[in-house]
Amino acid sequence: MKATAIAHLLQQEPSLIDVTARGWVRAFRSNRFIALNDGSTLHNIQCVIDFENFDEEVLNNITVGAAIEVKGTLVESQGQGQKVEIQVSDVEVLGKADPEDVKLTILSPKRHTMEKLREQAHLRVRTNTFGAVMRVRSKLSFAIHDYFQQNGFYYMHTPIITGSDAEGAGEMFKVTNLDGKNPPLNEDGTINYKEDFFEKETNLTVSGQLEAETFAMGLGKVYTFGPTFRAENSNTSRHLAEFWMIEPEVAFNDLADNMDLAEDFIKYVVNYALEHCADDLEFLENRLLQEEKSKPQAERSDMALRDKLKFVLENNFKRVSYTEAIDILKNSKPNKKKKFKYLIEEWGADLQSEHERFLVEKHFKCPVILFDYPAKIKAFYMRLNDDEKTVRAMDVLFPGIGEIVGGSQREERYDVLKEKMAAMDISEEELYWYLDLRKFGTCVHSGFGLGFERLVLFVTGMGNIRDVIPYPRTPGNASF
Repeated sequence: MKATAIAHLLQQEPSLIDVTARGWVRAFRSNRFIALNDGSTLHNIQCVIDFENFDEEVLNNITVGAAIEVKGTLVESQGQGQKVEIQVSDVEVLGKADPEDVKLTILSPKRHTMEKLREQAHLRVRTNTFGAVMRVRSKLSFAIHDYFQQNGFYYMHTPIITGSDAEGAGEMFKVTNLDGKNPPLNEDGTINYKEDFFEKETNLTVSGQLEAETFAMGLGKVYTFGPTFRAENSNTSRHLAEFWMIEPEVAFNDLADNMDLAEDFIKYVVNYALEHCADDLEFLENRLLQEEKSKPQAERSDMALRDKLKFVLENNFKRVSYTEAIDILKNSKPNKKKKFKYLIEEWGADLQSEHERFLVEKHFKCPVILFDYPAKIKAFYMRLNDDEKTVRAMDVLFPGIGEIVGGSQREERYDVLKEKMAAMDISEEELYWYLDLRKFGTCVHSGFGLGFERLVLFVTGMGNIRDVIPYPRTPGNASF
């Protein structure tokens, strides 16, 4: 008989129909009660065995972590906490788990630190916390595609290996086939990349934006959703070396349209999670409440997890210019009393997470979109304003996390873009195709980037970005 997902079984009414379930044993009490979970839900289904009718060897192999198949009847549960349970007629152990081995792993039924869970990342999805996080991640991923497909966007796959540095930051992972110890050299001692696989210097992509712009100029509305890489030596709870990015690009959209799109998109995916991940979000909220009890009052969140998500849905995002934000921050109590780690002293400062969170959580008390940043602290492709000091950039700021989206209206004027590239020492030869777009039917266009893991971090309430991606890649860590 085909097995039924435990999530589906728990929704059914008691019946005399035979059912089959497969999963992993979470607990086995009194040689009678099996708690079985197959990953389809946070909740286990109780399977009740009449141990006198089963072979002792089979019972001995029903241990925590073992994979089993049970057959039986779905009946009304006699215990609390579940509506139905399986009255087992047959059980087969599909994969054994030695109790002595299990004791040494995170499968053992006791609390483990997050660090311990990361060390055994191949097993952590079987824990309640990571099962919940990864189910939410999956639903958010679907919601992203759902939103864009419903709104007339075309999904495109941008190159993972690229010769361009979209951000101009230089923090890229090199891709090469050359001998690292004895690479071929030019006469001046530099590496001769003509002998490399691609016959030029190539890297892992930091963004699909530039390529997405080319497709927006033909398809109108496109989005990318794929892996990106930063060789940034940041060992923090908010940075990864490999992460997923969502990047829409839209022809004929200006900065105001771009802000509208970002707000509408974020509200859609957050609402989708609230509607489709109720059990997992309730669990994650309670987990967070328990975790925060050990923190000083000042470090605790003002809102419970689901309240924070509803806060995003129920509040219009406040649109504030960078210049206005700098004035607010300069005159704020934390700045005047030197409580900020990075004091705001003058216009032109690059805002830090502490400043962004102050604006959202303390000053405006709603999500904030900052726009019109100083040109000097932003990328070359952002549209220069008439004041020639600022660019049409925007960042969406969220409670508890700071910046979650970064975007801009793109520079569509050929001459201006050429001047900006020269000023920032960006090769015209490498990006000739990007400049070419401005020669053949140029138009106003805009887009943004959203780091998917930042979104998952916000929605799940997890404290470390390494805990919202299956196998985190960070400085010194490429395990699994």
